[in-house]
Amino acid sequence: MEIILARPRGFCAGVNRAITIVNKALDLYGPPVYVLHEIVHNTHVISELAAKGAVFVEQLEDIPADSVTIFSAHGVSRTVMERARTLGLRTIDATCPLVAKVHRRVTRLNKIRYDVLVIGHKGHPEVVGTCGHAAGAVHVVSSPEELADLEVADPTRVGYVTQTTLSIDDTAEMLAAIRKRFPDISEPERTDICFATTNRQGSARELAGMVDLLLVVGSKNSSNSNRLREVARTRGIPAYLIDHAAEVDPVWLEGVKRIGVTAGASAPEYLVEDLTKWLQQHGAASVREMDGEDESVHFQLPNLSV
Repeated sequence: MEIILARPRGFCAGVNRAITIVNKALDLYGPPVYVLHEIVHNTHVISELAAKGAVFVEQLEDIPADSVTIFSAHGVSRTVMERARTLGLRTIDATCPLVAKVHRRVTRLNKIRYDVLVIGHKGHPEVVGTCGHAAGAVHVVSSPEELADLEVADPTRVGYVTQTTLSIDDTAEMLAAIRKRFPDISEPERTDICFATTNRQGSARELAGMVDLLLVVGSKNSSNSNRLREVARTRGIPAYLIDHAAEVDPVWLEGVKRIGVTAGASAPEYLVEDLTKWLQQHGAASVREMDGEDESVHFQLPNLSV
């Protein structure tokens, strides 16, 4: 049995930046440092930061006044930012720069009286935060069927943005429906689906053609990790999303000659290493990494003085 590792996989630039922000804030100000929502969607990352003194909360009202407060990589609404100031919190914004770019486009479109379609998963923190930057009409759409009854002020003045972690295949179908429904749709110059999501889905797609089984390392609430599993399954390859090696069912390995392993953008590399060791202990004889693209993007940290 052979293990083939996806390339690229694991942490993206936005996740690296967000985790670094929390660690540096802990160094600068000492614990506790409060984080609104999970800084990224990975249970292991959250546990490690909590052990260092990061406190994760779901409501700003749960944070004591004058506390250092970090907004997660998924971004928050302008209302949340204003509420934090009202409560006297010292805030640091860890929103991924690519998500912040989507926020700015929503605001620009609304200012010129465009309705904005936000393509994404209803209730996901990134989508909620994006809608919270609207200065006018905004509509969350998750499927082509939802477009039929959608009412806008002027069908010739509609634009769209997307959640950055969507499936490329699903989004292509969605965009085809949007262009048919709104022929004059205003489109971003480049897709809002981030380069890391695109790269990881591309490597998972290629890997699915090489293996009998794909294991995706990532937490269940990670959107981009779930999309990696879907990429393989839509190509007829069994695929499972696991938080760690202990979740692997040995039954999955029966009759398997090649196992593909990838990891979502918020999953630490040591989890891939642990999974690789576990698979070697259960019959895998070799490990190799597929050819792929190296990511060299690094995002600048925000001002941490609060």
